[in-house]
Amino acid sequence: QVEVVESGGGLVQPGGSLKLSCAAGPRDFDASVMAWYRQTPGNERELVAQMFSDGRIDYADFVKGRFTIARGNGKNTASLQMSRLKPDDTAVYYCTFDVGNGPLALRLWGQGTWVNVSS
Repeated sequence: QVEVVESGGGLVQPGGSLKLSCAAGPRDFDASVMAWYRQTPGNERELVAQMFSDGRIDYADFVKGRFTIARGNGKNTASLQMSRLKPDDTAVYYCTFDVGNGPLALRLWGQGTWVNVSS
């Protein structure tokens, strides 16, 4: 059994920074993709950033130059460094790990962590 747990959310002022972390465990596995999504009430989840096992990284246009996805120190850990935050970044942020590749990959989701950008 694998559980994904996010941490680091909270209240931050516009222009500020926040770092989210997540870890998947305890069962060991090889993640093909690690990613962060976000969702606001009434809207669908949207991809924020993803990192592939070969090192490729993709960012959504609305976070390019402001957010950085990275692997953590341990296997199947990840972080999302968020800078120059805007009120529009307010959302629940979810961390995911894909097990396997392509359309048959299993995507593991965390419970989410709330980020509130407000003065």
